Amino acid sequence: MFSRRTALRLGLAVGTTSLANLQVLADEAAPTVKTIINFDVPAGATDCHVHVFPDPASFPFWPGRTYTPPTAAAAQLLALQKALHMDRVIVVTPSIYGTDNSATLDALRQLGPVRSRGVAVISENTSSAELDRLQKAGISGIRLNLETAGVADPTAAAHLLDVAMKQIAGRNWHVEIYVRMSVIAALADLLGSQPVPILFDHFAGARASLGLQQPGFAEVITLLKAGKVYVNLSGAYRASDETPDYPDVAPLAKTLIAANPERLVWGSDWPHPGNPGRKPTDVVPALPIDDGRVLNLLGEWAPTAALRQTILVDNPKRLFGF
Repeated sequence: MFSRRTALRLGLAVGTTSLANLQVLADEAAPTVKTIINFDVPAGATDCHVHVFPDPASFPFWPGRTYTPPTAAAAQLLALQKALHMDRVIVVTPSIYGTDNSATLDALRQLGPVRSRGVAVISENTSSAELDRLQKAGISGIRLNLETAGVADPTAAAHLLDVAMKQIAGRNWHVEIYVRMSVIAALADLLGSQPVPILFDHFAGARASLGLQQPGFAEVITLLKAGKVYVNLSGAYRASDETPDYPDVAPLAKTLIAANPERLVWGSDWPHPGNPGRKPTDVVPALPIDDGRVLNLLGEWAPTAALRQTILVDNPKRLFGF
């Protein structure tokens, strides 16, 4: 005899599930998806920024971390992706692991190469042999998380970028950068002249409350128009405090899309680790983000199926090597 959950899944497979039943399924499978997706997500759609936090007994946290999240394993990530109708996902090593990419690699192993790629964090001492191992395991780029590390000096940022570029020379990788806009403004020419793609995380560090005239945003638009960089429309809650629909993010998103839709991707930023607690070792609950509602915002920012195909499918396929 089928369980109620099995019946719901079968109903979904044949396209007969009601909206109410779809909501139940989303709640059961991915608790952060509270709102049903209101547009047709194209086949091959990619969530371009997520993390995993498996059991710390098997994957220990870095002692120098700034926060400690609750568990968010690969099985939960897969449930989220299915609830969002995403076929592909990019798993990014978060700062809490330092340069240990084991948790990311384990998630890639579980999700498989058809669905997943990874972005690693490396040090100046990471060997070429280790980079080969990472590439074989599904890594397609590296991340410079300068914002979390507190790197606001353009000279220091330029040095780290130079070292990273030399390390990955000859590989078909990209460099993902999370950095504040003042650094982007200072290094715009350098960032626009790199031999591999540059991807700016989280709206390139823009703050929605500062509007379109904030320092650095014009440089990002110039780089986008020239096709020199990519920007991830990820983590709207990082750019804005106006929950749950972040209306002040819309002008940023629409301006970025108008500048060059062929250099934009989208990411959920799941599982939304919360603000640091009193101590880095305090387990901080995840932020209460409705991932379904946030994905629906993309349907407003990119109102045509053609635009969503470009942002969700074509650009990630090219950038991450699917």
